[in-house]
Amino acid sequence: MRTFPLALTAAVASTLLLTACGGDTGGSGDDDTKNADPANGSACAPADLGVEVGAGAAPAAGDTGTVTVTLTNKGAECTLKGFPAVDLLAESSTTDVLPEEGAQAQPLTLGKGATTSFTITYVRGEADPAKSLVVHAASFTLPGAPGDAHELKWSYGPVARPDGGGQAQATVSGFESAGD
Repeated sequence: MRTFPLALTAAVASTLLLTACGGDTGGSGDDDTKNADPANGSACAPADLGVEVGAGAAPAAGDTGTVTVTLTNKGAECTLKGFPAVDLLAESSTTDVLPEEGAQAQPLTLGKGATTSFTITYVRGEADPAKSLVVHAASFTLPGAPGDAHELKWSYGPVARPDGGGQAQATVSGFESAGD
C-alpha cells in the first residue's frame, strides 16, 4: 500500500522540479515572433543581404500561390532569430501576415555568402476590393532590425479576405536553410 503514495509523491516532485527549471514547453509563444536582441551585434542587417524574389503566382481566385524571398548574406556572419515580419500594402490599408499555423522559429546563422529563404503563401482573391485586399506591395523586416523595412512590388493579384474583411488569407514561413 505504501508504494503507490511514494510513487505518486515522486511523480509530483519531478513535475514540480521540471516546472521550476523553466524549460521550454514547446509552445509557439510570443518569443517566436519577437525580434532578436540587436544589441548582441549578430542580428542580420538588411543592408548586408541581397534579396531575390521568385513566385508561383495563383492563376485564379481561390487558388493558392507562393512568393519566395531568398536572402544572401553579403556581410559578416549574422543570425536570424524569429520570423520575418511581413505586411501586405494596399491603397487604403495595410495588413500583417501571420506565421504559418504551428510553425516555430529556429535561430539560423548565416555565414558570408550563405542564403536563406522564407515563403509567403496566399489565397488569390477576386478583383473586387470589397471582397479582397488589392495588394500593390509587400514589406518585410528582419528579426533584430524592425526599423529597416524592405519593400517588394506585388504583381500576383489581390489577396482573399474571409467574408470580404479582416485578416488577409496569407501566412509566412520561418527562415529555411539553403544548401548543405
